[in-house]
Amino acid sequence: MPRPLAVLIGPMGVGKTRLGKRVAKRLGVPFTDTDKVVVAAHGPITDIFAEHGEDWFRGVESETVLAALEGDGIVSLGGGAVLHPATRAALAGHTVVFLTSPAEAVLARIDLGKRPLLRDDPGAWERIFREREPVYRALASHTVDTSGRPMEHVVDTIVALVAPARDTTTKTATAEPAAEEAP
Repeated sequence: MPRPLAVLIGPMGVGKTRLGKRVAKRLGVPFTDTDKVVVAAHGPITDIFAEHGEDWFRGVESETVLAALEGDGIVSLGGGAVLHPATRAALAGHTVVFLTSPAEAVLARIDLGKRPLLRDDPGAWERIFREREPVYRALASHTVDTSGRPMEHVVDTIVALVAPARDTTTKTATAEPAAEEAP
């Protein structure tokens, strides 16, 4: 049964999609962005929030994550996907990479209009992150800070963390404690 080499989690705007695409390309594996899968099936996330509410969105998001975890390659989850208990349970046993970055770096690079939880209150990013951070850390196999380094260096770090998982028949992936941040 296929399984992802890595699942990228973290707050909105830390670069899960951009980094996930580059890591997947480097490793020659597929990339799945669960937010993009939800959008393709149900329309823009801002519209989903407006029409159906966050609870409905989280249910659809969790179903999408569960399906993606049955595939291979690199999988990127939306920032709040880890809030659903089924998603948290399904991540057990997977290589989970928690991507993090300071609020200032994230707010400087994201489009607030596409972020329904931040549109009216950009300062909410820090509050949302602090609320979710314990969940991210509890689920993480590895933690990688995406700020202050060229993107290719961050890609190199993630590839080094997940590449050993590609060949589990001859060696076991080396896991760092989640509390340590990779360089």
